Amino acid sequence: MLRSTPLEELVIPDGTTVEEHDLVTDGDVVVGGQSTVEFGVRGNTVIAGERTRFGGHIEAEGDCRLDMWCDVAADVLVGEDAYLGERVHIGGELKVAGDLDIGDDVDIDDGFEANGWIVIRNPMPTIVFLFVYLSHLLRIGEEDAAEDVLAAALDADRDAQPLLVPRGTHVSDDAWRVSAPARIGDDCRLHGNLRAESLTVGRDTIVFGSLRAKDDLTVGRATEIKGDVTTRNGTVSIGPGVHVWGDVAAENVRLHENATVDGTIRVADEMEMHTDSVLDDADEAAEAMAAVAADLDETAFVDSDGAPDRAADEPPEDEADSSSSSDEAGSTPSSDEAGSETVSPESSSGE
Repeated sequence: MLRSTPLEELVIPDGTTVEEHDLVTDGDVVVGGQSTVEFGVRGNTVIAGERTRFGGHIEAEGDCRLDMWCDVAADVLVGEDAYLGERVHIGGELKVAGDLDIGDDVDIDDGFEANGWIVIRNPMPTIVFLFVYLSHLLRIGEEDAAEDVLAAALDADRDAQPLLVPRGTHVSDDAWRVSAPARIGDDCRLHGNLRAESLTVGRDTIVFGSLRAKDDLTVGRATEIKGDVTTRNGTVSIGPGVHVWGDVAAENVRLHENATVDGTIRVADEMEMHTDSVLDDADEAAEAMAAVAADLDETAFVDSDGAPDRAADEPPEDEADSSSSSDEAGSTPSSDEAGSETVSPESSSGE
């Protein structure tokens, strides 16, 4: 689900990774204008505002929309349609499986190939209008309308949340710098030091770098931070199983009793040990594990035919032996019964 300020916050969705200098995500990628992404980008639909620079290639399974003055250092591979604004520069080859809308003075170093229609015009001002329109809707409090507009512009049928990069952000192997709040999802693997106004890191994520925020900073369950965790004015909240390989410094620190900090903890005001999860959203992995454990408990005493396992209700073997021996001892046959059951040797030999 889209958050309330989709273009004013850095959002890295669940499962996003940095692989060989490529930023890889299952969903769409939306990059605000005048941003720099030193990585290559792989995603579904890729949208970039004006004067955005990419330090690698772009691979889009869906559409690719590059606004005016965008610069891509390598190839652009598009699985559906491509839209290039005025004076876009591509340092490699452009391959488009669908239609191509292209503006004036577009420079493609190694040529282009499109399987569909090729139209020469300037379609990209519509992307500028999208950002302006969404910003206006959010400014007047129409958050639901903004979410509907962005969902329509992207691929509304996909479940994956888009990767959102605010205007003026700089992303590289060295640092992710954004002058806005940032949220990193679960199961991510990122390289670089993260710098943001406030910062939330999800569960089971690995960050090869440090975290720094002006305001509150939260680290979810079982996440590893290969560096320092610091905030200038806020509170650092660290969840269960978190491993911080560096120092922690903040005005207030909330540290889970099962978390590990290898470095020094520096606190200006208050230090608190807690047992909370620190994140408000549902822990889907923990819920799935609990459901599996419940299923195992239900099926523990059920045989292969689906009937209850009788062994679960039977007494232990020692008790069964003792009870059977006591029954035999207490039920000695009478003399008449014993005689009737005895076979004489004569009858045996006669047969």
